[in-house]
Amino acid sequence: MTTVQERPVSIKQGDPAAELDDFPTLTEKYQRELLAHCYRMSGSVHEAEDLVQETFLRAWKASASFQGRSSVRTWLYRIATNVCLTNLEGRPRRPLPAGLGTPDQMAGDALEENHEIAWLEPVPDASVVVAERDSIRLAFVAALQHLPAKQRAVLILRDVLRWSAAEVAEALDTTVAAVNSALQRAHAQMADRSLTEDTVEEGLDDGQRVLLDQYVDAFWRKDIDAIVKLLTAEAIWEMPPFTSWYLGNENIGRLIASQCPGGINDMPMIETRANGQPAFGLYMRSKDGFEPFHLQVLDIRDGKVAHVGAFFDPGLFTTFGLPARLPADYRPGDPIPADVDVARGDHVPLGHESLADRR
Repeated sequence: MTTVQERPVSIKQGDPAAELDDFPTLTEKYQRELLAHCYRMSGSVHEAEDLVQETFLRAWKASASFQGRSSVRTWLYRIATNVCLTNLEGRPRRPLPAGLGTPDQMAGDALEENHEIAWLEPVPDASVVVAERDSIRLAFVAALQHLPAKQRAVLILRDVLRWSAAEVAEALDTTVAAVNSALQRAHAQMADRSLTEDTVEEGLDDGQRVLLDQYVDAFWRKDIDAIVKLLTAEAIWEMPPFTSWYLGNENIGRLIASQCPGGINDMPMIETRANGQPAFGLYMRSKDGFEPFHLQVLDIRDGKVAHVGAFFDPGLFTTFGLPARLPADYRPGDPIPADVDVARGDHVPLGHESLADRR
């Protein structure tokens, strides 16, 4: 089978399509931003990587007919969008627990898992382009999943990528009037959830850095009072594949106190970044050290943690290049030992910096 790494038909130098003459360079140049685009559409980092590869395969096959009427970047986005729309046909949306339409629960109620639901997944910052007007925040991507696929595409192309209505109409083989109508309906649905396309800020300020250090320390000591104080009064806690979600810092504190199996000095965290937000791999003490437990993605507002997505999927430790385990003498803040393996699985994230690269 021909792969996208092979060179397409030769194109004369100086031609507007000359960029297509070297597919390895082309894929390296656009891979991360196309992954962000496909992730917004699909809500899955695993699906997004497959969709990007399909995009480049279709582009390679069609390269001879590319006439340079648009930039290569615009052409690739057009292909990627239509690949995503085809992929989404007949598929259910990817929600978070709070998006299922069920009321919040009180701590102490029975926990229910549902592995039949295709849950929204976080994406490593290392795999995508995270820049101004390039929103991949977890809440925004979750809200996008509530939109029909074509409305989702229109909103992303118009509001995130800043395409004109005419450009979107051409990409989706529809009319400008239909694009404007779809965008209006999408805006109405997003407004109902008080969400708009947002700017993702790089890095943390000093106050947020202190907050995260205190957060890691509070879980290590399992200091429930400290955890509660670090959360906003109306904080939300979600933990797929568990279908329940929890509202309020006191309620969340009781949940952690009663349902979390770890005790004092049982839960170290390793920091990473997901969806342009702070994230942590939380480990749980076992007889041989510490094993992966869940991945937390945090939303910080007004100096406190306003939302926590705690994803109980061990495969995410592989996706984020986190250690497969930590030694029994590990303490928060310690450097990762040189002989610790990265979590292994069936997925190696696109462009992700490996643990070995960080040493």
